[in-house]
Amino acid sequence: MKFLIIIFIFLKSFVLWSQDTTTASTQQKKFYDLSEENPKAVSSIELDEVVIYPKLKLSDRSNIRQYLILKRKVKRVWPYAILASKRLDSLNKRLEQIESKRKRKKYTKLIQNYIENRFTDELKKLTKTEGQILVKLMHRQTGISTYDLVKDLKSGWRAFWYNTTASLFNISLKETYQPYKVKEDFYIESILVQSFVKGELEKQNPSSAIDFIDLFDHWEAEKEKNNLLKHSKAIENKK
Repeated sequence: MKFLIIIFIFLKSFVLWSQDTTTASTQQKKFYDLSEENPKAVSSIELDEVVIYPKLKLSDRSNIRQYLILKRKVKRVWPYAILASKRLDSLNKRLEQIESKRKRKKYTKLIQNYIENRFTDELKKLTKTEGQILVKLMHRQTGISTYDLVKDLKSGWRAFWYNTTASLFNISLKETYQPYKVKEDFYIESILVQSFVKGELEKQNPSSAIDFIDLFDHWEAEKEKNNLLKHSKAIENKK
């Protein structure tokens, strides 16, 4: 997992160098008139808006088992993904303030040594599958593939080398997050949304907005289309 460790060497922590700023999201409010008995009275109550997301329905035992395994892996690597997003922003802002190439290189090296000594062992514990999920989630949060991220921070040759090394472990650093095209990514998005609602994971919006209800409807339509195709084929085979 060396290629992933190198990435986090640049992204993981800037506690000694800069402070993160977070903006609390403002919840929309709904007002309901409670003055039906006395029209002249002004009475209202303020409630938080509640969004109820649809849940997946998996009937096949094998699919349920695979989904639960995926859920466990997503929860494990999610903290690294949101960390990548936060630290990439901090890194870019800090480097923009350093004009000298020599000082930029020196600063990056200091961060590298600090992170390598503190977090390498933790990242080494990730499995191959978790590593690939992390690559996808980093793209979800940053809008940049891990390959391009390494390319920007190091060099095109280094990015190519890391991608080649990763391919030996069936991991592609060029992998992107495509919940409308890849069913596993749709499952990952479902896991994230449900975990946010339950407070099981720290919520962070993706770099590009995802309408989960629209996404859910998209896959429901795909499922219906596939069922119709299977039914049509079955009828053709009986003829």
